[in-house]
Amino acid sequence: MNQLIISAATEGEVNPLVPNLWEMGVVLVGFAILMFIVVKFVVPMFEKTFAERAEAIEGGIAKAEKAQAEASAALEEYKQQLTDARAEANRIREEARAEGAQILADLKEKAAAESARITAQAHAQIESERQAAVVSLRSEVGTLATTLAGRIVGESLNDDERSARVVDRFLADLETQNAGAAK
Repeated sequence: MNQLIISAATEGEVNPLVPNLWEMGVVLVGFAILMFIVVKFVVPMFEKTFAERAEAIEGGIAKAEKAQAEASAALEEYKQQLTDARAEANRIREEARAEGAQILADLKEKAAAESARITAQAHAQIESERQAAVVSLRSEVGTLATTLAGRIVGESLNDDERSARVVDRFLADLETQNAGAAK
């Protein structure tokens, strides 16, 4: 086979397996120009785009981490406020209970005092009415007793002193009988 290649080259025929030097030179120069354009213009644009995307991603991550930290801080603050609010509500509730118990005790005390005052007033009124009734009954019983005694005796006992003595004696006897019956 070597002989065939060599014989074709010597005869002036163009061998398709052997590259043409001028074509190779033009392709190499074109490749070098293309490589220069790619290295000079395209690669920096890719690098710039890559750097911008990397920066945007890193910035987004930093923003997300910052937002996460802020959210965590806000959550902790919320939990602290909630705990403080619950403690304050418990304190207010306990104060209200204590105040309610104090008000209830004051009202009971006032009611007891008012009840005692009304009872004392009622006892005083009853006592005064009893005294008035005793006085009234003494005079009526005295008058009736004198009239009755006058009818029994057959004489008038209109003498005030005598009728007062008779009434007093009658009432004293009546009280003695009531005292003896109560024992």
